[in-house]
Amino acid sequence: MVTHVPAEAPGDERGALLGFLDEARGGLRRALLGLTDEQAAQKPSTSELSLSGLVKHVAEVEESWIARAKGVAPAVERTEANWDECFRLVGEETVASQLAYWDEVAGRTEEFIRSAETLDQTFPLPDQPWFPKEDVSLRWVLLRLISEVDRHAGHADIIRESLDGKTAFELVAEASGQSWS
Repeated sequence: MVTHVPAEAPGDERGALLGFLDEARGGLRRALLGLTDEQAAQKPSTSELSLSGLVKHVAEVEESWIARAKGVAPAVERTEANWDECFRLVGEETVASQLAYWDEVAGRTEEFIRSAETLDQTFPLPDQPWFPKEDVSLRWVLLRLISEVDRHAGHADIIRESLDGKTAFELVAEASGQSWS
């Protein structure tokens, strides 16, 4: 899991943006280290957010944005009737299955972005009341995803620390096989 994108990011603008997206993903993924599915589903504050729900949400959001950029329907369409399911595991879903799904989504994101002729390629924003009627670029969608995942990685840091006291720094050390002191 990436913890730092070097100043000489991987080759070009695409590499840099994908590197920062991967760094953000790592922040959220680390928050789950060593937890059971039951622990990851806990909601230690008045918020409805849990670590497992955050992972599911960001994977679905990333898949949805990239599908729209490709001009296809997202695999999962959330409506008012099922919106709550994007923040909690349902049925046979597990943390492991959601992390595996997110890995697949991340791979498809990178493949699509690297194969695009230009990051200036555009697509329309979804027809939602909170979006203006405009087109956005692939560059914009990468920045949107970085912002989205980083925002929820911050939530995950707070949730994890509330669960067992482990901080992001401790989890970075743990992930790299070192001790934090």
